[in-house]
Amino acid sequence: MVPSKSQARPKTSPYALPASSSGLFPEWKNGEKKKKKTTNQPHNPTSPCCCCRSWRVSQLESPPCPAAAAMNMKTALIILLLLALATIFALVCVLLTRVPAPGTCQHQPPEPEVPEDGRSLVFADLTPEELARVVRYLQGSLGVPLVDASRAKPSDNCIASVDVQLPGKAEVLQFLDGGGARPPREALAVLYFGDQADPNVTEYVVGPLPVPTYHRDVTVQKYGGKVPYHRRPVTGVEYVAISALIHHELRKAPRLLAACCASDGTDLAALTTAPRGFKSGDRASWFVLFHAVAGTGYYVLPVGLEVLVEHGELDISLWYLSQVFYNGHYFSSMAELEGAFVAGLLEVIQVEKPQDATVMGSMRPRRPPGAPGPLQYEPQGPRYSIRNNHVTFQGWSIAFGMNPNTGPRLFDIRYRGERIIYELSLQEALALYGSNCPGGMSTRYLDGSFGIGRFAYELVRGVDCPYTATYVDRHYLAESDVPRTNQNSLCVFEHDAALPLRRHFSDMQSLYYGGLRKSVLVIRAVSTLINYDYVWDFMFHSNGAVEVRVHATGYISSSFFHGRGTDYGNKVGPHTLGTMHLHHIHYKVDLDIDGQLNSLEAQDMGYELLRAPWSLQNTLERPFLRRDRLERENEAAFPLDAPLPRYLSFTGPRPNRWGHARSYRLQVVSSPGKHLPDSSSMERAVSWGRYKLAVTRRKEEEPTSTSVYNQNDPWTPTVVFADFINNETITNEDLVAWITVGFLHVPHAEDIPNTVTVGNSVGFFLRPYNYFDEDPSVDSPDSIYFSSEREAEACETNPLACLPAAACAPHLPQFRYGGFLNISLPPPPGEL
Repeated sequence: MVPSKSQARPKTSPYALPASSSGLFPEWKNGEKKKKKTTNQPHNPTSPCCCCRSWRVSQLESPPCPAAAAMNMKTALIILLLLALATIFALVCVLLTRVPAPGTCQHQPPEPEVPEDGRSLVFADLTPEELARVVRYLQGSLGVPLVDASRAKPSDNCIASVDVQLPGKAEVLQFLDGGGARPPREALAVLYFGDQADPNVTEYVVGPLPVPTYHRDVTVQKYGGKVPYHRRPVTGVEYVAISALIHHELRKAPRLLAACCASDGTDLAALTTAPRGFKSGDRASWFVLFHAVAGTGYYVLPVGLEVLVEHGELDISLWYLSQVFYNGHYFSSMAELEGAFVAGLLEVIQVEKPQDATVMGSMRPRRPPGAPGPLQYEPQGPRYSIRNNHVTFQGWSIAFGMNPNTGPRLFDIRYRGERIIYELSLQEALALYGSNCPGGMSTRYLDGSFGIGRFAYELVRGVDCPYTATYVDRHYLAESDVPRTNQNSLCVFEHDAALPLRRHFSDMQSLYYGGLRKSVLVIRAVSTLINYDYVWDFMFHSNGAVEVRVHATGYISSSFFHGRGTDYGNKVGPHTLGTMHLHHIHYKVDLDIDGQLNSLEAQDMGYELLRAPWSLQNTLERPFLRRDRLERENEAAFPLDAPLPRYLSFTGPRPNRWGHARSYRLQVVSSPGKHLPDSSSMERAVSWGRYKLAVTRRKEEEPTSTSVYNQNDPWTPTVVFADFINNETITNEDLVAWITVGFLHVPHAEDIPNTVTVGNSVGFFLRPYNYFDEDPSVDSPDSIYFSSEREAEACETNPLACLPAAACAPHLPQFRYGGFLNISLPPPPGEL
């Protein structure tokens, strides 16, 4: 039969060419079959027409062979499919030709805004070579045997730490600003002298570097006397010895451990507490025992057992357990605890041994990886510049470093060439706990004594900092004669906050839009201090503001849940009490606003009642501005729980164009807990925490608000911050702002597996206040402006319009992580 037009004609397709022009269907034209010349031979119905190649069909007589028609249709469909594929390929080629794929971003290094002539190196941390030279010098110059601190016992002499000794401020400024000579480079070495008739801690200044030739004892000059030996921080060697002692003693209670903890003691981890006693000279520490599961935080897996270790003797063999706590009861020894259990006098709470796959607190992902999230990158490379310890960015100039004890420190912070801050440094981090277990209720961690900077480990690219951030190594020497490097432990990056710094859309009088995206330079480090992780941020905005912020994350510290545990926190696991605690952080800010001589001014509001001048029978409550000059230190010492004046400004000696003193305003963002009562025997060791803000005259003999020695002897503290405040005048003086920020943390179920940074951040701002004649960000190259009369899509008025043309693929470095390489873990408990 003859196929109809609808059967023969292919369906319309955007990828198909018309049959009439393709030449692929010679028997059909315009949907009609062509007439062909044929012979008048009759059709033989018995012949195999599907195979007969000479068979012809008369136009009017016999219908075509059905099998041949089917074959022709199948061939036509295959050809049509090939045609469609060829058309698709051609269109793709056209699209690729018209829209080229983005190329690799071309890095264009920014021009240094401040010539880097090496002057910032006056603040630089010591290099590994300098640290090693100091160690060799001391080993050959002190005339006493020195044991490597990595294996030194309390009865040995050793070099505990070495750090840079910064020159005095006057000497530095003479060098930076007055054309004076570069100050000699020196180191501060801390030595433990345990092998002496009068064991003590001594501090030496060693110099000049790089080749030392002298050392001088500065201990008495700094602290007014010798530092008693019991005040020294506990070393890694001591912790290993204590752990061995604890696990030796645990063997004396095998039946109790099997019943309570499904353990023989070898799989239990011990966590230290501090301070260590109740009076000066004590060195007795509670250690809390937890189930140790590899690859997870054991801090939320308490078993109910805690031990008090006396470790004050120089001879480690004389250390002993003086008390044991289990499930609300105290015992004199593990043997006594075992006896009470065997006699049936003790209630035992069975704690199941955690399984790796289901252990509480595990941070292992529970879902396979998904699609990558947003990625921030610089199309033409970083717009900041780093050389040595110096970074510049859009008018900012900062020297940065890391103190092994107190953590990040910045110096000589300038904006548009003018110094605003001489020193901005972290001083201390206090974590004070409550619990109905002895370890928790006695804990007041002063993290500087553990090493805020020392334990700032390598940052994970793409999580701890943006993937394309610049990562910087930090070097230190502590508890070893060999310098160590925490590689990639500080990062610098420009951050797009996805928020306008300022903007306005005008719909009155004229139509226009003006705005500036909020882009900020960030210097960041993250310290892991036992269970907690602190993210330290220092941010520099394009309007001249400085922002300082700390985010808390990591694991909560917990106690075994028993009795009235909820008086001290929330239950977050079968046997886990998330113990309440406060985080208080202390900073030092040495401001130089328009020079060194500054004053402090407070501004706040009030209301005054007046009759409306145009309607005397009516009254108004008119707000007015109250200005006060704070002239003495006592006036500028604001208690932690008292409000600050809403505007508190550090003023310089000169006015701006409008007649106001050039100033920077301090704005604190914090919700601290309550400070220790003044009646506490250890309050003076953390007396900086009395004040939300204290402003004092700067003195070289008051470089820090605390000391690493305060942790282990808070009852006779080495440094008492409260003594800095003695009512001296603070008008037209070199001033330091000491700032406390913090928050109360009551752990809850959502702190498992560990604490999130959301809502757990505090800090402060330093904002220009009449320092300029207008907002300095008007000079930012990122500003945009367009109106109804100026095209918004024009690159010359709106740089965002150029982004499609500037699109490029970032060159991403290979992901690598070596943060575990330089960490020496103690052997597992069972192998001690």
